[in-house]
Amino acid sequence: MEEILNRNLPYISGPQWLSENILRNRWVLAVAGTHGKTTTSAMLAWILDYAGLNPGFLIGGIPENFGISARVGNIPLPAHDSNLSSTDPSPFFVIEADEYDTAFFDKRSKFVHYHPRTAILNNLEFDHADIFPDLSAIERQFHHFVRIIPNNGLIVTNGNDKNLKRVLQQGCWTPIEAFGIETGWHSKSQTNHDTDIFLDETYQGCLHWDLLGEHNRMNALAALIAARHAGVPIKTGIAALTQFKNVKRRMEKCGTVNGITVYDDFAHHPTAILTTLNGLRSHVGMQRIIAILEPRSNTMKMGVWKDNLADSLVQADQVYCFTRDSQWAKAAMDPLGEKAHCYDDLNLLVRNISVITKPGDHILVMSNGGFGGIHEKILLALRDG
Repeated sequence: MEEILNRNLPYISGPQWLSENILRNRWVLAVAGTHGKTTTSAMLAWILDYAGLNPGFLIGGIPENFGISARVGNIPLPAHDSNLSSTDPSPFFVIEADEYDTAFFDKRSKFVHYHPRTAILNNLEFDHADIFPDLSAIERQFHHFVRIIPNNGLIVTNGNDKNLKRVLQQGCWTPIEAFGIETGWHSKSQTNHDTDIFLDETYQGCLHWDLLGEHNRMNALAALIAARHAGVPIKTGIAALTQFKNVKRRMEKCGTVNGITVYDDFAHHPTAILTTLNGLRSHVGMQRIIAILEPRSNTMKMGVWKDNLADSLVQADQVYCFTRDSQWAKAAMDPLGEKAHCYDDLNLLVRNISVITKPGDHILVMSNGGFGGIHEKILLALRDG
C-alpha cells in the first residue's frame, strides 16, 4: 500500500468496487445489524430464488441451499434499453451489509457503499471495539446508511430494538415496516417447529421448519417482509422457508457418536451466545448441554464483554473456555462456579470433554474461527471411547 501511495497509483476499496461494478442498476436488498446478518441474508436470497427471481448475493457464510457464498444472478440490462419490460425479472442482489470500516483510507462503514432499495435493520449493539469507541459511533454510521435509502424503498426494522429506534429518530425519509411487535409483523410459536406469522392481527400462514430459537423466527420475519417488498407474496416466502437448510456454522450438526451430538456455531458475542443456547435448550429440554467457547474476536479479547460473558452461558450445564489468556478467562468465568473450566491446551480440553460426556449430551462449540479443528477432534475422541 505504501508503494501504491508513493507512486500515486489508482486504488479502490472492495465495497466501493462492488458498488460500481456489481451493484449498479441492481435492486439491492441489504441486511444490516449486529446479529443475524448472515442467516437473514441467506433466508432472503433463498426466498427470492424459490420465487424464480434468480438473485445475486454476497453472504458472509455458506447457505446450505446454495452451497456457495456468492453469485452474480441476473445481469441487469442497461437503464436506457428499450427492450426492458415489466415482465423481465428484476436484477435483485442480496448483500450482507457489514458496519465494519471500509478500508485504511475510508473509515466509513462498508454498508454506505451499497445503496440499497430494501434494507433490513436486524438489531444494534456495541461491537467491533477495535474500530468504534462507543455505541453512539456505530449508531452514527447506521444513520449515514439510513440517509441514502430512497423514499421509494423500504426499511425493515426490529421494532423492539431501542438503539435502532434512536438511529431512526436522527432522521429517516423512507417507509418503515417493523417486525417483532404486535402492531406490526410478529410470530407466535406453536411448537419448536411450527410458527404462525401475523401482520397486526391478520394471520398470514404457518411456518414449519427445523431452525431453533426466537432469534431465527425474528430473522425469518425480516426476510419475509423484505422479499414481499421485492414482489414475493408472504405465502410464497413461507413456503420457501419450509425448505430453508440454514447456513454452515449456524447451529450446524457436525455428527452424533454414541448418542452424543456435536454442534458448530459462529456465536462470538454475548447476545448471540445467549440466544443460541436458549434455542438449543428449548430443543433438548433437560438433557445436558456442554458449551465450548473460544473468545476469539478482537472485541472479546479486549475484555469488553468480560462482565457479560458468564450471564450469556447460564443455560449450559458445563462450560469449557479455551484461551491463551487464562487469567482473563478465569475472571470472566468465575460467576459460573464449578461448572466452568478454562484451558490453554486444546488436546487436553478435548480429552477431558470425551471423559465427562455421556449418551444424550449435546456439545455446542462456539467460535468465529476454525478453533483448531476441535469439532472433528471431539468426534474422533468420542468414537475412540
